[in-house]
Amino acid sequence: MKGDADIAKIGALVADPARAKILLALGDGRSLPASVLADEAGVAASTASAHLAKLVDGGLLTVQSQGRHRYFGLAGESVAELIEALARLAPPAPVRSLRQGTRAHAVRAARTCYDHLAGVLGTGLMQAMLDRGLLSGGDGRFDPASTGKDRLSSPGFDLDYRLTERGHDQLTTFGIDFTALAARPRPLIRYCVDWSEQRHHLAGSLGAALADRMFELGWTSRAPSGRAVKVTEMGQAGLLETFGLQPPAPR
Repeated sequence: MKGDADIAKIGALVADPARAKILLALGDGRSLPASVLADEAGVAASTASAHLAKLVDGGLLTVQSQGRHRYFGLAGESVAELIEALARLAPPAPVRSLRQGTRAHAVRAARTCYDHLAGVLGTGLMQAMLDRGLLSGGDGRFDPASTGKDRLSSPGFDLDYRLTERGHDQLTTFGIDFTALAARPRPLIRYCVDWSEQRHHLAGSLGAALADRMFELGWTSRAPSGRAVKVTEMGQAGLLETFGLQPPAPR
C-alpha cells in the first residue's frame, strides 16, 4: 500500500542551486554531455557527476552513452512542465555581470520551453496567430483573477484554444503535416503560461511542429549553450510576412 505523494524528495533534488541550473540548461529538450552541464552549473566535473547521478536516480533525468560520452536529458515532458511551473513562481535571479545580463535578456527574448517556442518570441507568435484568426478560444493573456480557468501552474487545458479552418490551411501551406501530428499520442494544442512574459505560448504537438519548422527553414537557430534561440535575418522577414510578427530585435 502506497501513501501520499512524497513531493519533498523532488523538492530536495531541485533545491540545490547547481542541480537547478542543470535542469534549466536541459529545459529545451536537448541532451547534453556532463562537461557542458558542469560549465552551465559552474561546478567541477566531479561535482557535476554527483549531481547528475542524483537527478537520474530521482527520475528527473535520463542518460544515454554514445562512445566515451554520456548525454543527459530531461525524463519527459512532465519534468519540463515542472521546471516551467517553478520558474513562473520563482523570483528572478540576480544579475551580477554583463555576461549574465546578456544571457538573461536572450532567454527572455526567445527560447525553447522543452520543444516549443517561448519568451517574447513564443508569446508574440501565439498572439499573432490569434490576431490573424489561425487560433481561437482565448486572447493569449494570463488572467490570475480567473477562477479555475487560467491557473498559473496548469499548462494546457484550462482555456479551449482551437485551430481554425484558416489556421489549418495557412499552416499546411507553411509546411505543417497535420496527418503526421494526428498520429501522435499528444494533444494538438496546449498552452503554457510563459514564466517571463506572464502570457500564453503555444505548446502541444502543433507548438513543437512550428518550432521544428522554423529551425528547419533557418528562421531560428540555437545558442551555443543554454536554451536561448536567435531569430535570423531570414526569420525576421519570414515571421513578418507569414504571421505579421515583428520578432524581438537581437542584442
